[in-house]
Amino acid sequence: MSDFINNNWSVFITVTTLLGMVGCLVLLYVTGRKKVVARADNTTGHVWDGDLREMNNPLPLWWVGLFVLTIVFSAIYLALYPGLGSNPGILDWTSRGALKKDMATAAAEEAPLYAKFASMPVESVAKEPQALAIGERLFMNNCSQCHGSDARGSKGFPNLTDHDWLYGGSPEQIKATITNGRNGVMPPMAAALGGDEGVKNVAHYVLSLSGSQHDATRAAAGQAQFVVCAACHGPDGKGNPAIGSANLTDNVWLHGAGEKAIMAMIQNGKNNVMPAWNEKFSPEQIHVLTAYVWGLSNK
Repeated sequence: MSDFINNNWSVFITVTTLLGMVGCLVLLYVTGRKKVVARADNTTGHVWDGDLREMNNPLPLWWVGLFVLTIVFSAIYLALYPGLGSNPGILDWTSRGALKKDMATAAAEEAPLYAKFASMPVESVAKEPQALAIGERLFMNNCSQCHGSDARGSKGFPNLTDHDWLYGGSPEQIKATITNGRNGVMPPMAAALGGDEGVKNVAHYVLSLSGSQHDATRAAAGQAQFVVCAACHGPDGKGNPAIGSANLTDNVWLHGAGEKAIMAMIQNGKNNVMPAWNEKFSPEQIHVLTAYVWGLSNK
């Protein structure tokens, strides 16, 4: 089936479309030429619902003309626009090309406005009502699906309104995150910690770092094993913004709090991806969006 679609699908669509149009013309011609022997009362003899009789009248000329005109219009349309398989049509029109043209037109119209904000530092842009309105629209249309319409995030998606930043919350760091995206990887650590007991001990040590409820005996045992985690989270568990490792001492839990959630993270690891937006947004748009996001936690 896949070979048929890959190699012959365009031909199949083209042939089917043309045969359908020709078939309509043939059907119209045949039915117009066919003579039905009528009765004296000009009916065909078909009766239904007791007293409804089919009359032997020809199709109105206006209906036949409209039918033919529809087929002619279809032929002209298919010659000009894509519709016959992979044939692009005489005008070489595509929806992607039309979108790019519209986006280029919109970008040209918006350029002076964005140029005004591009020359300003992020902190100043974050105080401009017009810039914030633009940034909010950009955020709602592109970022709210993950971070929420209020930017407070949810499990697995960071809250952008507080001061807890995996990769740093300065304007430069936020802009780098939006521009290039992020790929945060927490590897599974169960094997390195000696199995379930080691995982549980380290989980309780992690809980102790933030003052959360924990088993002191297990936390003491887990402290020595935490050395394998310190490479990313640091010996004090405060994380490292350079690689996006979480601060384990602030009681902010992106993927869930408590023994069960922390053990699952240690055992299974996690791969969180923030997509890059540099191909969709211009540098000027990213500058305004950065100001909006930065302003969420810097009122």
